Amino acid sequence: MVTHVIEKDPSDERGTLLAFVEAQRGGLRRALLGLSEEQAAAKPSASELSLGGLLKHAAEVESNWVRMAQQLPPEIERDQSTWSDSFRLTEGESVAGTLASWDRVVEETERFIRSADSLEQTFPLPDAPWFPPSSRVSLRWMLIHLVEELGRHAGHADVIRESLDGKTAFELVAEAQGAPGQG
Repeated sequence: MVTHVIEKDPSDERGTLLAFVEAQRGGLRRALLGLSEEQAAAKPSASELSLGGLLKHAAEVESNWVRMAQQLPPEIERDQSTWSDSFRLTEGESVAGTLASWDRVVEETERFIRSADSLEQTFPLPDAPWFPPSSRVSLRWMLIHLVEELGRHAGHADVIRESLDGKTAFELVAEAQGAPGQG
């Protein structure tokens, strides 16, 4: 069973881009369906990635981009000593709590994008070795980047989930939609 992003209104570019971002969020979220906290923390491949860690990272990344666009500091400051914590659930964190936190980020993303004057509105990128100096990007660019970032990690999540219990993304879509014989 496949998913398809439906363009509800061809004149609503914001809605279309937000729908593509949501489709990638869905891939990550579905990868955790029916798993225990232990399974969500498992690292079944050569990678250091776990499904819980990918979930946390995706929520933080989205929050950071929206806050950067609003010219606000990130909610969680990361440096070299805490960078790895953005890829794993730490003491007191859970899949359910991270999903709830991401829900709040999703609401803020939607509110901010819908209230912006234009997707052509720009904001400065921080000084970092991976960004060209004195760069600015548009809200449109940010949304496309979120599709790219979340899509990359949804692909990672597919591989990790299939390594854990053999379930594929297509099976998880069917399960999430309550298809007969699933879950």
